[in-house]
Amino acid sequence: MRLNQVTVGTTDFEASAAFYEALGLKRIVSSPPRYARFETPSGETFSIERVERVASTTIVYFEVGDVDACVAALGLPLAEGPADRPWRWREARLFDPCGNEICLYQAGENRRFPPWRIAD
Repeated sequence: MRLNQVTVGTTDFEASAAFYEALGLKRIVSSPPRYARFETPSGETFSIERVERVASTTIVYFEVGDVDACVAALGLPLAEGPADRPWRWREARLFDPCGNEICLYQAGENRRFPPWRIAD
């Protein structure tokens, strides 16, 4: 099994599409004002879909090579960070135009293999 697609709700299609493009995602499907799919530089896909209201408790994580450089290049307002976390990740958090929480992080090997990982 391989996770490849995440979809979040949007009440403002154009603002959300522009936000995810500013994060560096490439729009590969566009059906405004209902749906758009984006692709990361390494090929994973992410989409937005029109909803009446956003009531999300989901946090979407995008791994980057250097959180500080990414945040500086984006120039978007942050909710938190960048900061080092006890779980050995460096993170910055922000919200898309509809209130979906986004975490930009760098974790390296600790993403999948932290010291406290359950043994196979």
